[in-house]
Order: sequence, then C-alpha cells, then structure tokens
Amino acid sequence: MSSRPFLAVVFGTCLSASSALAHAGLVESDPAKDSTVSPPKAIKLTFSEKIVPAFSGIKLSMGHGMAVSTKTSLSDDGKTLTARPTSPFMSGKWTLSWHATSADDGHKSEGSYDFTIK
Repeated sequence: MSSRPFLAVVFGTCLSASSALAHAGLVESDPAKDSTVSPPKAIKLTFSEKIVPAFSGIKLSMGHGMAVSTKTSLSDDGKTLTARPTSPFMSGKWTLSWHATSADDGHKSEGSYDFTIK
C-alpha cells in the first residue's frame, strides 16, 4: 500500500488549516505609509481578505489630540475600506490606526502608520 494518498490528505489538511487561521492583513493603503500628500478626499485601505464593515474601521489623529472623523464604506469585493473625512485636515504628521475583522473566520487584526499632510 502506498503512503502517497495519505500524505496528500495530510498536506491538504495542513494547507486548509493554515488558510483558515489567516487574519485580514493590510496589503495596500492610500495615502501610503510615511508619505507626504495634499489633504486626501478619501483614504483607502485594502486587505488580504474580506472584512466585516461593522467591526472594522480607522481613526485619524495627530499627536496633540487633534482628530478627523470619517464616513466609511466597503468595496463590492469586501476587501477595500474607504474612509472619507468629514472635516478638513491640518498640515502636519497624522497617524492612521486601523482595525479589521475577517469575514471568513472572525479574527481581528490591527495596525497603524504615519503620513504627513502638506
């Protein structure tokens, strides 16, 4: 009896388990990390998998407590969160903090990065 079918099943099971444990990771952002930009009309964060909009979002803040609130929407493919600022940005360094919940497994992920407004 060959062990190949058994190994194929074990290998396939391991692949399935590892993908099921994946988190929604940030794969693209606009504005980008450490960039200097004009005040954006929209901020786009693209994730590695579909996210749950009710449990995902962003926060925009400056070091001294200044913050800009946003209205968010989710793309049709469920992977890109777009945030539109509801008030103007001040010039300076901003921190974008994000959190996302995977639609596939409910795992939460979070992160942050800085960008500068001219």
